[in-house]
Amino acid sequence: MMHRAARIEDWLHGTREGFARRRGYLPTVIPYTGYGSTGWVRILCRVLLAKPARPAKTASTRRRWRSDRRDAGIRGWRSFTSVPVNDVTVTIEINGQVHRVQADRGGVVDTVVRVNLDPGWHVAQLHTDASTPVEAPVFIVAPTVHHGIISDVDDTVMVTTLPRPLLAAWNTFVLDEHARVPTPGMAVLLDRLAATAAGAPMIYLSTGAWNVAPTLTRFLSRNLYPAGALLLTDWGPTHDRWFRSGRDHKRANLLRLAQEFPEIRWILIGDDGQHDEVIYGEFQRDFPGSVEAVLIRQLSPSEAVLAGRRVKDAVVETHDPRWIYGPDGSSLAAQLTKQGLL
Repeated sequence: MMHRAARIEDWLHGTREGFARRRGYLPTVIPYTGYGSTGWVRILCRVLLAKPARPAKTASTRRRWRSDRRDAGIRGWRSFTSVPVNDVTVTIEINGQVHRVQADRGGVVDTVVRVNLDPGWHVAQLHTDASTPVEAPVFIVAPTVHHGIISDVDDTVMVTTLPRPLLAAWNTFVLDEHARVPTPGMAVLLDRLAATAAGAPMIYLSTGAWNVAPTLTRFLSRNLYPAGALLLTDWGPTHDRWFRSGRDHKRANLLRLAQEFPEIRWILIGDDGQHDEVIYGEFQRDFPGSVEAVLIRQLSPSEAVLAGRRVKDAVVETHDPRWIYGPDGSSLAAQLTKQGLL
């Protein structure tokens, strides 16, 4: 039986969807970056109800309106007021092939379609029967690629001091997205790693909700992080529990990536403020041939306390030289260079 919380959530979504449709809101596909190999691709998107775009009278009006939108503060809470479309059919068009798939209860599509594509960047067209097509970028990994990068987001590429509840809520729901702070030196490090391993897939694996995917994408682009797929989750209830497990989400996606790309050795990047060390250590134990290096950003004492970890808390004990610790991207890069990994 479905968990009571999930039934309540479905009722709430249904009520909000009916109200939004009566106000003239229309289904809109929010595309996310996908990835794949030369014979398949993982497509990610979400279907939400949104206000119809107001037609601009002239080209100059359009430019001015877009400029005003860019300059306006974008608050995180707006991402959580969107109305997902329940169990809608999404059409995927890629390389001349058409696939129709079903979104889940939260409007999320996470599916694999079989298609032959050359390595590199491609575009999939996504739409519902009632929405205009949108483009979803997908990165195809060549069979000859043997290195990849997986990075956490919170307190790794972005300073968020999660999971302290009040501060996390402030960062997520109130703070202007342009005020979010990148971790010093981390964008340069990831860019150098991506450039060193030509054609390497770049994966951002986070316990954040799909609601913040557009915000994170803009943040990564604005701060010159390499483009890559975002693997997020849904904070809502499941058929058997109140909330999804962030740890299980990370473990499941690491396992999936190891199985999808058995020849790739991953550079895993995280921080010591939450559970990255434990999760990466388990992954290395289960898939020793899939780990090239583990980079752990060490939080400062104040950051550690704000992130919910006491300074005296023990970290994962390891003498493996592939585990590298440092307070910022520059320190990690210097150690990688010294070991000949960068």
